[in-house]
Parts: sequence; C-alpha cells; structure tokens
Amino acid sequence: MTEPSHLSGQHSPVLLDRVLDLLSPSIARPGAVVVDATLGLGGHTESLLNAFPDVHVIGIDRDPIALGRARARLEPFGERVTYAAAVYDEIGAVVREAGHDHVAGVLFDLGVSSMQLDVADRGFSYSQDAPLDMRMNPDDELTAALILNTYSAPEITRVLRNYGEEKFAKRIAENVVAQRANEPFTTSARLVELIRNSIPQAARRTGGNPAKRTFQALRIEVNDELGALTRALPASLDTLELGGRVVALAYHSLEDRLVKQVFARVTKSNAPRDLPIVPVHMLPKFKLVTRGSEQAAEVEIADNRRAQSVRLRAVERIAA
Repeated sequence: MTEPSHLSGQHSPVLLDRVLDLLSPSIARPGAVVVDATLGLGGHTESLLNAFPDVHVIGIDRDPIALGRARARLEPFGERVTYAAAVYDEIGAVVREAGHDHVAGVLFDLGVSSMQLDVADRGFSYSQDAPLDMRMNPDDELTAALILNTYSAPEITRVLRNYGEEKFAKRIAENVVAQRANEPFTTSARLVELIRNSIPQAARRTGGNPAKRTFQALRIEVNDELGALTRALPASLDTLELGGRVVALAYHSLEDRLVKQVFARVTKSNAPRDLPIVPVHMLPKFKLVTRGSEQAAEVEIADNRRAQSVRLRAVERIAA
C-alpha cells in the first residue's frame, strides 16, 4: 500500500479554533487528559498539545498507517501522547489501560480522513480507479468487493438505502447482482459506471457525483461506522470526569443524527413535567454546550472543502 508524496503536507483540522475553545474550560489545568478518539493525522492533537502545555492526549485510531504518521508528527511531544490501535468504541478499555479512571475531554472527528481519500489503493474515493477495499483497518476481513460479490440484492439494497440514503438503491443492487454473475467486482471504475447507468439521467443533474452515496454506504458497512459510533458515544460520556466535555464533528446526516440523539437523551430530565420538585437522581448529568449544531464559516469552507458539511455538537458533565 503506497502513499503519494503530497501526503507529506499537513491537512488542516476542521473547526480547530472552535474545538480548542470548547475543550478549554475542561482541560486548561495541570494533569488534564484528553482522548482524541479519531487521531487520524494528528492535527487536532498537535494543536491541543501546543495550546495546553500540561495536557496529556490519548490518541485512538484503527488505521495503522494513520497511527504511524501521527506518531511521526507528534514525536516532539514525547510521553505527552499515548497511542492506541483500536476502534473508538473501545474508549473505556483504552482509557483504563492508559492508567486513568476518567478524562477531562473527548474529541470525535468522524468519517473518512483526508489521508484515506488521498491514498488511491485504499479504495475510498470514487474519483480514482482502485481496488474496492475501503477498510480503515487493513487487517479486517470485510471489504467493499466482498459486499458487492456476496451480499444478496436485498442486503445490498439495505446497505445503500440505510447508509447512503440512496433513492435508487434497489435498482443499483439488482444491477450489481446481475453483472457479478459474469465477472466479480474488483475495482471502483466499473462500479461507478454501473451506478451512473442505474440512475435516471434527470437525477444525475443535481447532487454531485451519483456514486458518492453508494461509496459512503459501502464504507460505513465495511467499517461498521454507525454501529461503532452508537457504542462509542455513551462510552465516551461514561469516561468523563465532572466538568469534562465531549466534542463531536460529524460530516453527514446519519452521524450527526446519532450524535444529536445521544446528546439530547443525556441532557434531558427524566422527571414528569408537572413534578414540583425534581429529585436529584432524575436531573440530567450533562448539559448542552452548543445550541443545535454549529457549522464552519464561509472563509474556512473556501480554504478547506472538508469543512463544508461539518456539524459540531458538544456536551459537558455537570453531575456525577
């Protein structure tokens, strides 16, 4: 698996200043521990370590290539960083293995990273012909090709409809099953062509590349992204100390919906509305720090196209 030379440059973390502002009240003290649950290339972590000299970061990533590049980038910070090769739903175990009971902050920068999109033979991008892989951890067994060549038409339809919100999921799935009978799917260009031919011409005129939704859906299925996030969000809240915060950046509606639902659930009282005095055990243990979701400013979007779809939300623990 090769890395193009341009990856030696550093990608800009999305909403960096806002992330630092939101975490600051929780972590601007000696001994504070932050979990970067999606370490990636280490951009957010590098800025955290520079901005808060007494902070220790636990960086989690399932992608060994990303972990290797983050280690190289963050080497000047030495023992202020602990690295964990894991999926972020293992956050509780990772924190305990690092010797901590609780942490002051958790950051999720969700979705596929710029590095994964840029490395052609990872198969994440529909704009380059590449093997249909899409694994964030190359040691995992399930690939996009395996899904396309072994799932039934109803199963492929479910994946495309649920994870890609694709209106023409059934038609695409049926065409995949019909074509794989002649030749298995191995590379992205053939799939892109099939998708384009499966979608009516009128529907292709808007919404960008019609393959985008299918590739998103396959990637989410391959990596169990929504399942892992469903488990990771409550686990991250459980790791927070009093006053600690979780900040989440989501890039499509499925991720953002999950974050919104979990944050709404833990910030609402369980008491009946007409109860004159609310018992302490019925009061919420968390409060919303952001009002709704926050988006990137136009100036940042112009400079970093990944910021265009970001939605940021944050909560703080206010009771044990």
